Amino acid sequence: MDANLQSESLPSAPSGIAQGPFGKLRTTLEMIKFEHSIFALPFALVGAMLAVRGWPTWREVFWLIVAMVGARSAAMTFNRIADRKFDELNPRTRMRALPAGRLTVRFAVGFTIFSCGLLALAAWELSPLAFKLSPLAIAVLIFYSYTKRFTLFSHLVLGIADGLAPIAAWIALRNNVSLSALLLGAAVAFWVGGFDLIYACQDIDFDRRMGIHSFPQRFGVAAALYGSMVCHLAMVALLIAVIRLENLGWLATAGLALMAALLAYEHWIVRPSDLSRLNAAFFNVNGYISLLFFFTWGADLLIH
Repeated sequence: MDANLQSESLPSAPSGIAQGPFGKLRTTLEMIKFEHSIFALPFALVGAMLAVRGWPTWREVFWLIVAMVGARSAAMTFNRIADRKFDELNPRTRMRALPAGRLTVRFAVGFTIFSCGLLALAAWELSPLAFKLSPLAIAVLIFYSYTKRFTLFSHLVLGIADGLAPIAAWIALRNNVSLSALLLGAAVAFWVGGFDLIYACQDIDFDRRMGIHSFPQRFGVAAALYGSMVCHLAMVALLIAVIRLENLGWLATAGLALMAALLAYEHWIVRPSDLSRLNAAFFNVNGYISLLFFFTWGADLLIH
């Protein structure tokens, strides 16, 4: 259901409610899989590098990271709050912190508000336009958690939420927006939406029982995997357009070629008749794609 969630098909027994502020914070960070911030952060940093045609100041990098951490933490924590009743009934997710009773809803709400505050503070420090638009960004991040209740396209809404990262980074440093930033954001949206289609295949039976909307539960695994492939082809096409618009060099082009190869591998190892390697496709391959994008496109921008 959520592209930022880690598989929990083999949950361990809960150890009781987390004690003390640090215990609760640690449990919260585990709950939202904080380490998976790697998925969107490199795209935000490249969006910033495109905006300044090089490396931003360290002050700007610091506040961009604060904004990204705040945004993702708010979105993921609120998603856990909104879905806690479903998570309680799903064997794959029932040992998450909220349904298992290791974390209170009150603390999770407080952490969400704090994370939204971090995002707003970072936006304030970066640019006037970024601060003015921060409530809209928060609204999109929160809205995603409810889309699976009424639309088959919650996967794309999740992608749009992540796709705001490079657009927001550009706005933060230039106080305006450009076609290149919008195309980069759209590429991220299709990338995330595509791999969330794959991830959602593991919950088809549960989603059908509970009336949760998703593309896989409506049209089946094969259609979802084909839809994911279309999304990833769109991602590659959009990144080609960015390369041309920004006159990027061979490093960015080579990086995109390698990313396309990894996406092809992802679709090769996950098939309608065999989802056993779904988690490898989701976590490992997409993590490599994100890092590869950052190092190749970032290096290209630094040497031009």
